[in-house]
Amino acid sequence: MDCIIIEDQAPAQRVLKKYIADIGTLSLKGTFNSAIPAVEFLAKEKVDLIFLDIHLPKISGMDFLKTLAHPPAVIFTTAFSDYAVQSYEMGVVDYLVKPFSFERFLKAVAKVNSVSVQIASAADESHDFYIKSGYEYIKVNSEDVIFIQSDMDYTEVNLATKKLLSPETLQNWEQKLAGYNFIRVHKSYLINASKIEKIAGNQVFLSEGFTAPIGRAYKEDFLARVVK
Repeated sequence: MDCIIIEDQAPAQRVLKKYIADIGTLSLKGTFNSAIPAVEFLAKEKVDLIFLDIHLPKISGMDFLKTLAHPPAVIFTTAFSDYAVQSYEMGVVDYLVKPFSFERFLKAVAKVNSVSVQIASAADESHDFYIKSGYEYIKVNSEDVIFIQSDMDYTEVNLATKKLLSPETLQNWEQKLAGYNFIRVHKSYLINASKIEKIAGNQVFLSEGFTAPIGRAYKEDFLARVVK
């Protein structure tokens, strides 16, 4: 995976560079002291992962992340643990509190490496993908998914007869399933629009007796897409 570092502290930069160099799955494409030059870089180059400090000059890491329409995977690196809940709500892969060990770093990177793997490109229009569960990869078709729910460190992929746990964030699921009729209706829910049976108040009723809440921030866009 191609990655960049956005970190204003030299010692932290050195640690990240060493850790990245010590594993073979990452290729460091740039190191930035603030988010401003990183914006210019990302406008021209595509990366798979950003190691992002929260406390940066001029614009914080969180505010920078909000400006990215389609962000890559993000691992926050910070000296403060106060923002953990907020960061996971933003869909980051992991949250590393400095100083962190190489083992903890590997665990965070593994979350990026072990997300569900789509077995076909958008060009062949296959809806099949795999979800990593333990040492197994379970094949799932997007048409069988009723909804996906975020639960802090993981997401629940709900099918008619079973529920699968995935380390992938809801934000990443939303990106991967774009074009397959999935709609974000709540900060914690992504639903398959083809499974909607009715909408009442702030609830959407899905097949197999499932329901999902409709968040205030998502309601207008959701209704505009499904109520023609």
